[in-house]
Amino acid sequence: MNLTPEQRALVERKNLAHFVTLMKDGSPQVTPVWVHCDDDYIIVNTAEGRQKPLNLARDPRVALSIADSEDPYKYIQIRGRVAEVTTEGAYDVINMLSHKYRGPDEDYPKRPGEVRVTVKIVPEHVSGRV
Repeated sequence: MNLTPEQRALVERKNLAHFVTLMKDGSPQVTPVWVHCDDDYIIVNTAEGRQKPLNLARDPRVALSIADSEDPYKYIQIRGRVAEVTTEGAYDVINMLSHKYRGPDEDYPKRPGEVRVTVKIVPEHVSGRV
């Protein structure tokens, strides 16, 4: 499913997403995350050992809610499935997101032992008000 130009613009701006994964018992777990999109995927980044990758290994179903930081009544919700979870190039992705959200000279700090993970999500249902 492709995003409309208005939906895509909301993702491309400096708006946080609230990312929902499912716990082992089926209950939702939600975390604010930096978000990006390309022609095929919604992209978020996390680190190994955190709850999100653990949940995604069990259940690839996810949801995101993104509100416009300048007008919170403009928002989209995205429900979809994780197509890929990879460590390859993941530090480059978190660095790109850091530049988007923190500024062009703000590299993401490398933490000893931390392994970054990129999550690529295929949007299956997108709705909202933009």
